[in-house]
Formats: sequence, structure tokens, C-alpha cells
Amino acid sequence: MPVTPEVQTILDLLAAVDDVPIEEMTPQAMREAYAMLNATGSKAEMASVTDRTVPGPGGDIPVRVYVPTTEPGPRPVLVYFHGGGWVIGDLETHDSTVRALASGSGATVVSVDYRLAPEHPFPAPLDDCLAAVRWVADHGAEIDVDPARLAVAGDSAGGNLAAAVALALRDTGPALRAQVLVYPVTDGTLGEPSMDENGDGYFLTKATMAWFWDHYMGDRDRATEPAASVLHAPDEALAGLPPALVVTAEFDPLRDEGEAYASRLAAAGVDVTTSRYDGMIHGFFSMGDFVPEGKAAIDETSEMLRAALA
Repeated sequence: MPVTPEVQTILDLLAAVDDVPIEEMTPQAMREAYAMLNATGSKAEMASVTDRTVPGPGGDIPVRVYVPTTEPGPRPVLVYFHGGGWVIGDLETHDSTVRALASGSGATVVSVDYRLAPEHPFPAPLDDCLAAVRWVADHGAEIDVDPARLAVAGDSAGGNLAAAVALALRDTGPALRAQVLVYPVTDGTLGEPSMDENGDGYFLTKATMAWFWDHYMGDRDRATEPAASVLHAPDEALAGLPPALVVTAEFDPLRDEGEAYASRLAAAGVDVTTSRYDGMIHGFFSMGDFVPEGKAAIDETSEMLRAALA
């Protein structure tokens, strides 16, 4: 099927904007453009929203703690990693998305403002995400959450980070109840068919993904390291990972690598649900105000988290 009429309207609006070739843009210019693109969105009411920091390997890591209800805790907890190719995005660009997940799941959500490339290339963003999850597990009482009911989630590069965190914590803990990977980046080779099939004209492009990877890894020869490209993790590393929901979009360059990783998880015995949204493009998960499928994906994710964290 083609993109839905709502998505086509979004694509037409984006095409009408004079855009600079990605290779000519600086990371700062991309950050500013991305912030403007995500400046609007409905915001679910929370019982409280608190900005604080947690210690990390490169200094304090800003996080935002969303508490959706006044019901007494300890509550289940989701640690969320925003998308943006490891180069752009922050707590503000994903505020509406995280609020929707907190409201829908009933869990406290800790959104992590990890360091960004190229100033802080791989593995700095991953190191920050790991430090944040470990802090939540060790200091749950400070934010009134139950570390035994802990999950991770993220979209795009954040999905990559959530998957890499799950891999890193499998043997050391803390134990995770679930991982939610929304159109995750899993393959630094850019070699899956959808990368070319959907690589131009659907918001996220192949050229943009190459630009992100170059800034994140520096040395592209390292782009298949499992901590960066989880699709290249050995079979034995995947067994015993927490249950996963993998959300993909039909017209997303990342579609096939997300689904390929879900297939590898399933082959390793992991409980996996793969949910492809037809007619959708990359980013639709945060477009619930404009496309009904965005809200449907938030609802599906919230339902999965409620069950996993019960």
C-alpha cells in the first residue's frame, strides 16, 4: 500500500521546505532543525515531572523523571532513550512521546539525555545509557520505583541503544522485564534492502543514516561491532535477552534491519512481537497528533509494558 493520506500530507510539507544537502549540514544546524520540527505536540498530564542528574562516566547525566499517577509507589519503571542518530535530539524533542508512554503504561519513565556525537562518539552515548539504567536499579527508592519491574525502550538510535543496553546487561544485571525497540538502528553496514528501497523520499534517507553513522563511529570500519550494530551480535549473546516488542514502519529505510534483528531474537528463543505499521514512515511513533497509527503504536507499546511490568 502507499503511504497514508496523513503521511503524504506530512511528506508534502517537508518537501516544500528548502533543505540543505545533509553532507553540508553541521551537527548543530541539524539539532536546531530537529528541535523546531518537534516543537509542538500534545502533552499528557503527569502527576510530576522532575529534572535531575545521575552520575555517569563522563560527568553528570541529565534525566527527566515522569510520574504519571499519584497512586502510592513503588511503581514500575521504564528507562527511555531518545532517537536522533546519536547526534541530535534531547529531553525536549521527545517530551510528548515520553509523556504518552508514561500515561499509557502507568510506569514512571526516566528519559535520558545522553551525550551526543560527534563531540562524544561511540561508545559514550551507550555508556551514559548503561549508567542511567544501573542508577535507576540501585537508587529506585529515590524516585519511588521498583527496580524488579524495570524495562528499557527507545526509538531509532534510541532503539539501538536500548537493544545494546539489553545485550550488555544480560549477564551482569540489573535484570530487565522488557525491551521496546521502535524502528531501531541495528546494522551499520546500511546493507538491508529497505535502506535502498526507502532510502529517499520518505523523511529519513540513506544519506542521512550514513551521516549519522559517520559522526557516531568516526571509524566506519568499527560499525559492525555488536555494541554498535546489534544485528551483528553472535547467536549466543542473544539467548536469554528480555522479551521484546519491535515496531517498524513500511516505508522506513530501517524497516528490514529492525525486523532482521527481531527474527534473530526469536531464533535465539527470545519472546518477540514484531509489529509493522503499513503506510507509515520513520518517525510516525511521535506523530500521534497527525497520524492515527502513531497513537495506535503508543497504545500497543503501553499495553505490552503494562503486562511486562505487572
